[in-house]
Amino acid sequence: MFSDTVSVRRLIPAAPEPIFDLLADPERHPEIDGGGSVQKARSGGRRLQLGDRFGMDMKIGYSYSMLNTVVEYEENRRIAWQTRGGGAVGKVIGGRIWRYELEPVEGGTLVTETWDISEEVMPSKLFVRGMAGMTRRNMEATLARIEDVVSGSDAPGTA
Repeated sequence: MFSDTVSVRRLIPAAPEPIFDLLADPERHPEIDGGGSVQKARSGGRRLQLGDRFGMDMKIGYSYSMLNTVVEYEENRRIAWQTRGGGAVGKVIGGRIWRYELEPVEGGTLVTETWDISEEVMPSKLFVRGMAGMTRRNMEATLARIEDVVSGSDAPGTA
C-alpha cells in the first residue's frame, strides 16, 4: 500500500534560525534542491510569509514553471508551500505540498522534509506517486545541501 507522504529527517548541527532563513528565501532554493530541478525563483527577493505566492522555473527533461503558495508557517519551526502548474495547467497538474519542520535538539536541529501528495490533482497524482523513491533520494540530498550551506562548507574557497 502506498502512502501519500514521504518524509526524510536529518540532524543538522545548526540552530533553527539560519535553516529557516534559507527555506524562507526562494531565491536560494536552487542551491539546496537535491534533485536539480529548481532553476530560478520568481519571488521578487522577499522573505516568505503565510499566504505568499512565488513562482519557480523548473526543469526535468523540459522547462516548465510552477506557482507555489505558502500554506503553513511558524517562524523558525515550520514552513510549507503547495505547488501547482501555471494557468490552466494548474487544474490538472499540482497540489503537492513541500513541508519543512525544524525541531531544536541537543546538537542542532532535527529537520524533517515531507512530500505530501494527498491534495495532488488527478491525473497527475497517478504519475507523481510513481516518483516516491526518486523523491526520497532527492530529499535526502536536499537536507545534506542545507547542512552544507548553513555550515558554510559550500562557501567559495572551502573544500
